[in-house]
Amino acid sequence: MTLSNTNKTPKRILLTGPTGFIGKRLLYELDKKGYQVRCLVRPPETLDLTIPLTREPEIVYGDLLDPDSLIEALEGIDTAYYLVHSMGGRSIRETLAFEEKDRKAAENFLQASDNAGLSRIIYLGGLGDISDNLSHHLASRQEVGRILQSGKVQTTILRAAVIVGAGGAAFEIVRYLVERLPVLTCPKWVYTKSQPISIDNVLAYLAGCLDTPETAGRSLDIGGPQVLSYADLMRMYARVRGLKRLIIGVPMVPFKLSAYWVNLITPVPAGVVLPLAEGLRNEAICRENTIREMIPLNLLSMEQAICNALAEESEGPGKLLSQQACFLPEDLQ
Repeated sequence: MTLSNTNKTPKRILLTGPTGFIGKRLLYELDKKGYQVRCLVRPPETLDLTIPLTREPEIVYGDLLDPDSLIEALEGIDTAYYLVHSMGGRSIRETLAFEEKDRKAAENFLQASDNAGLSRIIYLGGLGDISDNLSHHLASRQEVGRILQSGKVQTTILRAAVIVGAGGAAFEIVRYLVERLPVLTCPKWVYTKSQPISIDNVLAYLAGCLDTPETAGRSLDIGGPQVLSYADLMRMYARVRGLKRLIIGVPMVPFKLSAYWVNLITPVPAGVVLPLAEGLRNEAICRENTIREMIPLNLLSMEQAICNALAEESEGPGKLLSQQACFLPEDLQ
């Protein structure tokens, strides 16, 4: 039964990372479902909300590396979303120093959550297993998940690969490269297979976990209906935009060099590109689909996800007046 069909007091939700690509969107999703949300914001960040919410969110300032600042943030909270991770800094040097920070932040948050008596933590991690010789970034995401599941609080881990949505690093890389380059000479990692998922479906799964008790304490893979590579996404993007593009694979390009090359052509910093590129040395495909039975959704195709993202963009190449401006295959229209 959904929260809107009951007379119960809405659960108080703590949202970490509310200024990020996923966090800000999840805030609106939770507000739409009737939850009272408290946002943990690091000073001096501000929560810039362009569209009004039904319920004004409570803002608390704190830092996951400062355990004392988490006491007030977690007081009276039922469930917390953990959407904080060091995807990367502006530079590669900043990116390489993230693992210890992520580890300490997760340990601090778990201890504070246990002390506060939280019912649940919901964490968005990445696909892949340690046995796959993961990149440093993905291995750190796995470690954070293990830490959050090691305490008294029941922690749900949703494991995703590439998330496609306006403003997301993966989508912006594809958008700028395909829009600006008629011929794309790409490193071999663009051919690694993964199971991308639209941001809309990710938000639906994250919010749906609140109303689905059986997801508590579980690690669940989430992915879209297609197994694709970055090269496939580039070709799809070109088709949706009605562009002709040639993709040529170039072997033996170091990840760092790839990151700098992408940074030259796109606004995505090299420090963010590097962990994305390194993560693609392993396939990231769902190994189980249990969540599809727990939270049934209409999983969007990547063509539709790309079209949705383009219609949402307000600046940069490829922006559209409407979704109808996309060249979608007939069966997706």
